[in-house]
Amino acid sequence: MEHKGKSIRPFIGAKDFELSRSFYRDLGFEEGVIDSEMSVFQTGTLSFYLQNYYAREWIENTMIFLEVDSVDRYWKELVALDLPAKYENVRLTPIRIEDWGKECFLHDPSGILWHFGEFFI
Repeated sequence: MEHKGKSIRPFIGAKDFELSRSFYRDLGFEEGVIDSEMSVFQTGTLSFYLQNYYAREWIENTMIFLEVDSVDRYWKELVALDLPAKYENVRLTPIRIEDWGKECFLHDPSGILWHFGEFFI
């Protein structure tokens, strides 16, 4: 099967939709409002949908991996944003080095776990 895809856009939920919208704008994503219940957030050619829907089991098991050019640079920028001070339940976990590369972590206000990683290979 030949895939001729142009993008892949996961759907994520939000416990507090307005709070999550603000969080993702502060994180540097550009928001495109689709309707009162859904927005698309984009950076460059990458994007995801944020919807006004919350199911605890789903949200607490959602992880997104965003490959970045430099985890060290990205970590410094994340720390400078001071998101945990601005948003309840937001947590940052420092860089970890693994066999395959390195990554740091960010939990969004709803509990979604973002991995920001850089591959060695």
